[in-house]
Amino acid sequence: MTETGDKSLREHLLYLLSGGGAHATFDDVVKGLPPNLRGKKPARFPHSAWMLLEHMRLAQWDILEFSRNPKHVSPDWPEGYWPKTQAPPSAAAWTKSIREFQSNLNAMQDLVADPATDLYAPIPWGDGQTILREALLVADHNAYHLGQLVDLRRLLGAWKD
Repeated sequence: MTETGDKSLREHLLYLLSGGGAHATFDDVVKGLPPNLRGKKPARFPHSAWMLLEHMRLAQWDILEFSRNPKHVSPDWPEGYWPKTQAPPSAAAWTKSIREFQSNLNAMQDLVADPATDLYAPIPWGDGQTILREALLVADHNAYHLGQLVDLRRLLGAWKD
């Protein structure tokens, strides 16, 4: 790939990871959710906002660590990717989860932005995965669950269109 093409691909990936285009951003989706609604599950909806936030954080952390750490061991599926409680144990836990999600997203963006990162090379400790694939997986997974969070907020009457 040409240097221009590589730079363009990295820019598109960073845009996608940041929630660009047709997607709501992470910050917009989690901002202003009242504490009393963070653990609520609307009728016939399988998750609370806390469950989705923690799932997103855990999955993104796992993908990031797999991408950069040959000694990383992924949690057991599915129990290691979901919180044990429907509601956050405290307001501080909610805030900490948001901060860790943002920090890990920034780290994935830094990995993608680094020209020394070969986006196409198989990750040596994987079984065919590449940084490109893992970055797309993060963007796709986050977009899916952010959509769920928007729907959940609508059902709870806590989303302004």
